[in-house]
Amino acid sequence: MTVNLIKLALPSGSKYDIRIGSGVNSKLGDVIAGITDYRSLALIADSTVSKLYSEKVSQILEESGFAVAQFAFPAGESSKSLAQMEELFGALAEYRFARDSVIVALGGGVTGDLAGFVASTYMRGVPFVQVPTTLLSMIDSSVGGKNGVNVAGIKNLVGNFKQPIYVSADTDVLNTLPELEWKCGFAEMAKSAVIDSREFAAWMFEAAPKLVEHDTDTLVEAITKTVEFKARVVVADERESSRRKCLNYGHTLGHAIEAVSQNPKVLHGIAVAEGMRFAAFLANDIIGTEPGFVEAQDELLSSLGIQRLGRKFDVDQIMERMLHDKKSNGRTISFVLPKAPGDWVVQELDPSVVREHVEKWMLG
Repeated sequence: MTVNLIKLALPSGSKYDIRIGSGVNSKLGDVIAGITDYRSLALIADSTVSKLYSEKVSQILEESGFAVAQFAFPAGESSKSLAQMEELFGALAEYRFARDSVIVALGGGVTGDLAGFVASTYMRGVPFVQVPTTLLSMIDSSVGGKNGVNVAGIKNLVGNFKQPIYVSADTDVLNTLPELEWKCGFAEMAKSAVIDSREFAAWMFEAAPKLVEHDTDTLVEAITKTVEFKARVVVADERESSRRKCLNYGHTLGHAIEAVSQNPKVLHGIAVAEGMRFAAFLANDIIGTEPGFVEAQDELLSSLGIQRLGRKFDVDQIMERMLHDKKSNGRTISFVLPKAPGDWVVQELDPSVVREHVEKWMLG
């Protein structure tokens, strides 16, 4: 079975390995023991993941000589909050965790963002390890060092940059994912492929049938290609001052849909896919796109099992959220607009122009 290793080295001096493949978590304790002398470890997971994997991962870590304390918080986006951070701070203090401790984030994006933010601020910073358990977190939030919580209903409004010391992406844990979570990961892969290059986008078209069948070798290759793309972007722009903004493709409308959707809530990846479709529609009208690009992107998303939402949302609420997105300056709305695979621009748009297009989109 294929196991791939990506070595990420940032201009700031941070270096860490990202190991991808079946069974890589079995070596988790040995790897961490090889990169730090600390042996006190806090394993943080949400209530769902904790029941599935915390005991098994704790045993692996203890066999490598770590003293492990498990911490679980309620599953769900609502836990990505300052209040939950404070609870975790209190629990760590109660267990007398000090600067010679390591935090392990075991779970999806909520856990990685929350535990990473805790690790970056507890005792003014302790090392942390990412052990993602969803496809989306393996290819996105576990890599790149962005940590944060939601405040005032705005996603990731408060946060910072702190890189992990290791990322272990074990594809075996994906076997417990519901189908909707697979689609969320596929959407992020498609986003990366479209933004990266014609070659990656073409590969995704070819790989889509095997990906939806969860073929392990194809999956490992897709995760690796996506992480390699993100690693290149992060190395070029660690603090999101220029090129890293491309990773927000589909996120401007996507975050707004996430925020306003209810019963059921639209998951992040599905919302991003809708945001990609809208951004391509917007780009085609405003800057022009390569002939057939909009249709090709639609076909790619559909081949991955991700159809248009077919749900209508209140335009006023959508506009309010986009204007108060953390990337907005309050006067214009920032969009990553694609012209063709691998060819994109970041453009600030007048809200009236965006509103006109959102209204058309909702009628489509």
